[in-house]
Amino acid sequence: MTEKIRVFYNDIYEVKLEDSHRFPMEKYALLRSALIEQEIVQENSMYAAELIDKESVYLAHAKEYVDGVFNQTLEHKRARIVGLPLNEQMLNRTRSSIDAVVKSAFSAKELGFSSSLCGGTHHASFDRGEGFCFFNDFAIAIALLNKNFRHRVLILDLDVHQGNGNSSIFRDDDFVDVVSFHGEKNYPFKKIPSTIDRAFPDTVTDFEYLEALKETLVSLSVKNYDIVLYQAGVDSLKEDSLGTLNLSYECLSQRDIMVFEFAKFNDYPLSMSLGGGYSNPIDATIKAYVNTYKAAKSVFGF
Repeated sequence: MTEKIRVFYNDIYEVKLEDSHRFPMEKYALLRSALIEQEIVQENSMYAAELIDKESVYLAHAKEYVDGVFNQTLEHKRARIVGLPLNEQMLNRTRSSIDAVVKSAFSAKELGFSSSLCGGTHHASFDRGEGFCFFNDFAIAIALLNKNFRHRVLILDLDVHQGNGNSSIFRDDDFVDVVSFHGEKNYPFKKIPSTIDRAFPDTVTDFEYLEALKETLVSLSVKNYDIVLYQAGVDSLKEDSLGTLNLSYECLSQRDIMVFEFAKFNDYPLSMSLGGGYSNPIDATIKAYVNTYKAAKSVFGF
């Protein structure tokens, strides 16, 4: 049988956080279980991530910073702003998450669509991490893709938080377009200009959001991208505890269908990463993520 999809996961590298911590580490395993139980993705289409090597991380980040994280010698104030503990378990989780994103990107080039059940660490810049992001997985994936030839890349970031790390790293790269839809009053509070930024007020409606997306996707259909890296965060859901927008499940599902149809119609390979989702309880986030995969299945037919 012809392989139609590969989904990469890394929840075998979970890290125990304090009960009061705002990062929902459990969501990754819960989503994988939900996708299998609901028969949206077959278990034999899921692949466990490995640990990315340090040399690959050097391609997108300052050597001094990479060594500080890998050796766990990064000074406290630089580690603290990431918001996650720096230890061997977290390093393994970080490395495996990057590997999942990289493998998804290469698989998308082969299959047309692929995804990682993690990743989208869009706040990490060249020499620092922040916002739950030690390294920038999209930047590392692009650097590795470019070893074959220089790729024309679209980063389509629909997470509720602006990907300031993406915008910083690629601000002078004419081969990478960064498009960010985010809450104007949400983290990061100092935004770095992207190729296209759409900053939405808290009062934005489903209709307004989708109309803006439709308009943007039309403008991107003439670009001849070699790959789309899609940050499919669901933290713009009204139930999310770290988001400021109030979008519905239906809006996010329609958002995803629009993105997938855009990629398929234009013959752009699309690699999807999970991005943010922080509802409390986490069930609302899992439901929204599952809907994203239902949308992908309806368009790509895996």
